[in-house]
Amino acid sequence: MSSLFKSQMLDEIRQQPEALERTLAHQVRQIAKFRAFLEKRKPRLVVIVARGTSDNAAQFGRYLIEIMTGIPVSLAAPSVHSIYGASVDYRDALIVGISQSGESTDISAVMEQARRSGAMTVGITNEPKSTLANMAEHVFLVRAGREKSVAATKTYTGQLMSLYLLAHALGAKIPLADLEAIPAAAQAALELESGIAEIADGYAAIRSAAVVARGLNYANAFEFALKMMETSYVVAERFSAADFLHGPIAMADHELPIFMFGPSGPAWASLHETLEKLRALRAKTLIVTDRSNREAAKYASTVIRVPVRLRELYTPIPYIIPAQLFAASLAHAKGLDADQPRGLRKVTSNL
Repeated sequence: MSSLFKSQMLDEIRQQPEALERTLAHQVRQIAKFRAFLEKRKPRLVVIVARGTSDNAAQFGRYLIEIMTGIPVSLAAPSVHSIYGASVDYRDALIVGISQSGESTDISAVMEQARRSGAMTVGITNEPKSTLANMAEHVFLVRAGREKSVAATKTYTGQLMSLYLLAHALGAKIPLADLEAIPAAAQAALELESGIAEIADGYAAIRSAAVVARGLNYANAFEFALKMMETSYVVAERFSAADFLHGPIAMADHELPIFMFGPSGPAWASLHETLEKLRALRAKTLIVTDRSNREAAKYASTVIRVPVRLRELYTPIPYIIPAQLFAASLAHAKGLDADQPRGLRKVTSNL
């Protein structure tokens, strides 16, 4: 049985409620001032630049900001600057750099050109003395504490919290009181740890998988897949539910496990359709959901249900925690050390 094993990754997963509370408490102090600044200089466009796990957080930011504010969001391709040396017109844009370490060279290259072209710049990082923190005009510090595990967990959820606050500053109707309830929902998700470890034992033999989501949880599909690739060496593909039905579903059978994030709300109709087709194909499906979605159990092989009722808008942080626990437990079930994945180190400073 996989429960009660020790790992740095698992310890940091458990630290997330407190890290989220700290991040929110410290950032709320500056958010009103930043919101007033943006009311005088509203950007025509938001461009987010990131790599790795931070790029998955950026994907969430794109959906969140566009849905809640109507401001178009682009995800930057750092190679445009770092490899090709192209000059991009960022005037009247808000450029948001996201980096756990704040030391990614290619992100710094984008931020540097953005400032030269007159853009507003924001840095989201866990390191107050980093290059990114020094370079950006406005800094949102993730107060997660030093993250030692190679696989990022608490910095990812801290970045998501920071993006909620950024959306709030851009005019989104996201009450701060709603954000203050997220750490408790994260704590509720942690209560599932032992049950998730038992579930992960049943997946110890898998070598490949697919992760499916839609909308606000699409970023979590990328993050869950990345965690399984990093810690368990599982070839994990990730898909929007819409794209999955346009071809990749042909892969589905009883040998390819399908993982899904299934909140109630606008995305559920598409996810429900996907689950019905997967059931007809006798695929093995596991869905992460919460108490507001009672239908999920009718269609999925296994349900991991966060023991609270959540609006879809606030599901991404509580939903990724069971996925993180699953990835850590799967590595243990496979006899692998999630804290020392082969070929990886904590900071990757690529161009």
